[in-house]
Amino acid sequence: MSGRIWTAALVVIGDEILSGRTQDRNVAQIATWLNVQGIRLREVRIVGDDEGAICEAVNTLRARNDYLFTTGGIGPTHDDITVDAIAAALGVPVVIHPEARAILEAYYASRGGLSAARLRMARVPEGAELIPNSYSGAPGIRVGNLFIMAGVPHITAGMLDRLTGQLEGGAPLLSHTVGCWVPESEIADLLGAVEKAHEGCQIGSYPFFREGKVGANFVVRATEQARMDACVDALVAALAAAGYAVEEGGI
Repeated sequence: MSGRIWTAALVVIGDEILSGRTQDRNVAQIATWLNVQGIRLREVRIVGDDEGAICEAVNTLRARNDYLFTTGGIGPTHDDITVDAIAAALGVPVVIHPEARAILEAYYASRGGLSAARLRMARVPEGAELIPNSYSGAPGIRVGNLFIMAGVPHITAGMLDRLTGQLEGGAPLLSHTVGCWVPESEIADLLGAVEKAHEGCQIGSYPFFREGKVGANFVVRATEQARMDACVDALVAALAAAGYAVEEGGI
């Protein structure tokens, strides 16, 4: 496994996300899945159903990451323009993928047949491969290191399952959470010192107000178990020395 950091970006596509009608749940599940593959989700952009905005986001984010994922806009309706926009961004035409057409014909054989609208879901940028969809027939699309997936979270999850183990990455990111009833501003220097003393570890601080009290959860992340454990032990010891009680696993 390479020691370098592999990165990914995500473009969430859909007017319904920007309007607030639909709450996105794909960012969290894609980030979690990528961590297991040894890939860090570094950037997320949300854009509407606008070809220019999609093109700009795709070309910008794929240029500075190893992988790019998109969710949304690959259904059968007129506003599902993701395939057209990405094909334009890549400078290739849109074609009907013969295998996708066959999958849809079989899926809709007992559901009213393959209409012109449903055939739209067989359209792909030229040169693309398919990502199988176990739930609704219409496949996802892979063009090199670009993955075009459905916006419906459980369908996205199924497509991620099919991609598991197929992407090159580094070591999976490990994490351990420690909770403490303390304002993070009081221990900012302590956190920085512990992180600096433990190479290869990062400490994220997530404050909260609960039960009338201020506290924070501290998440230690690393790719090596021993490094992470040493950093967690040092953090707990430093907090205890400063007079703060901690709760393993977070509050």
